[in-house]
Amino acid sequence: MTEKYTALYDEHKKLGASFTDFGGWQMPLKYSSELAEHHAVRKAAGLFDLSHMGEVWVTGPDAAAFLDYALVGKISAMAVGKAKYSLICNEDGGIIDDLITYRRPSAQDGTDVFLVVPNAGNAAVVAAALQERAAGFDVVVEDASARTSLIAVQGPKAQELLLRLVPAAQHALVTELKYYAAVSVPLLVGGAGKELLLARTGYTGEDGFEIFVGNDDAPALWQSLIAVADDRELTPAGLASRDSLRLEAGMPLYGNELSLQGDPFAAGLGPVVALSKEGDFVGKAALAAKRKPEPAAPPAAASWGSKARAAAPDARTIPSSRTAPRLAKSPPASRRPPLATPSPWPTSTSNTRHPAPPSTWTSVARRSHSKSSTSRSTNAKSKPCTAPWPGFGSGSAGPWCAWTGVSRLTGRTGSGLSGNRTRFS
Repeated sequence: MTEKYTALYDEHKKLGASFTDFGGWQMPLKYSSELAEHHAVRKAAGLFDLSHMGEVWVTGPDAAAFLDYALVGKISAMAVGKAKYSLICNEDGGIIDDLITYRRPSAQDGTDVFLVVPNAGNAAVVAAALQERAAGFDVVVEDASARTSLIAVQGPKAQELLLRLVPAAQHALVTELKYYAAVSVPLLVGGAGKELLLARTGYTGEDGFEIFVGNDDAPALWQSLIAVADDRELTPAGLASRDSLRLEAGMPLYGNELSLQGDPFAAGLGPVVALSKEGDFVGKAALAAKRKPEPAAPPAAASWGSKARAAAPDARTIPSSRTAPRLAKSPPASRRPPLATPSPWPTSTSNTRHPAPPSTWTSVARRSHSKSSTSRSTNAKSKPCTAPWPGFGSGSAGPWCAWTGVSRLTGRTGSGLSGNRTRFS
């Protein structure tokens, strides 16, 4: 296989990066310490090169209807400027890839414009599948991956740093940008203003921004971001910390939870599948057959007689409203305990981010991590987690236990379960 290099390869070499093969790309694994880069993202901000990701533009009068047919989600319902997490499946319901779609303002002729971002290892496969499925639709599918770079700033200081490159008059474009949304923003790149597409989807469990930029301007943008940051405000980060950050936040990886052998329901992504949308879509019949029926409602309290109560489980084993945890939103990753040791799991070679979106992700089947992500704590509170938590599934499968407040990666207790800025909000 021919090695591929991003437009930022020389920048990584200057910073002393260690490289690894990632889906055919030579990508920075780390610059110094994986753990230091992990902590930098949680405490300040990390700078990532995501230029190996795919970028596929879909334009034309039938663009929305086409994507409804090609993907499992209802893309036509998206508002301009918003982003949506979805899946592209085959006819058998197997997952070809998970991806994010951005709806951009209409073209001058009034036709719809969408940007589809697949994972690095699947970019060519997804682009080919979309082009094949476009038959019969009045659309143009253009794979712009080879000429597009993607730079991300992730962490609690991400917005502050980014604003230093944005004219004051346009600061509101950044500060008012909602989660899972994108907007064109003027950025100072190499001393000149450039109108670039800025997204706020994050992929590390922290607030974060992704900047789509042409390959020719990517090195200057990378250098500009480093130049405006003070000491320890912005740390270049590689794939090793990216994976540990994602795992700590409970985000799925293609090749682990997601694969052609699995399906959205087995991966806990059933809510992403819009079986009720009008018309057909690729894999609909197979996925409809795979969907499990809703569980039967429990019997009404009034029907419980004395014999039923006598045969019921000991009331002490059933959490009351006083003892059961309040299922708050997921905590900001900056308030979660950090990893105590470098990541023991191998770096994935086929995914960079794709989490589930707000309002649709309800559970994650963390089967691939449930055996290895057991708590290392000797704390008596570190018991199996049996409480469901939106975005992390239920039982011992999730990496963070809402019931005990114990990180299943580090075994350390958390500092609260309120507020959120993660990908599962």
